[in-house]
Amino acid sequence: MKDRVMRRKEVEEATGLKRSCLYAAIAAGQFPRQIRLTNKSVGWLESEILEWIRARQRVDVQEG
Repeated sequence: MKDRVMRRKEVEEATGLKRSCLYAAIAAGQFPRQIRLTNKSVGWLESEILEWIRARQRVDVQEG
């Protein structure tokens, strides 16, 4: 299976996080780092974003 690159807007929609929260979580080591696509654009691997979401769901279930 080929991993797809998600752009920031897609990541925001998938996670519910806004730009500032996304970058704060990256800086804190709590969110997957982006990959550089060009000098002016970045993206995230869809598999890493989906795994982050699944991990959050597991934490919610364990705490709930």
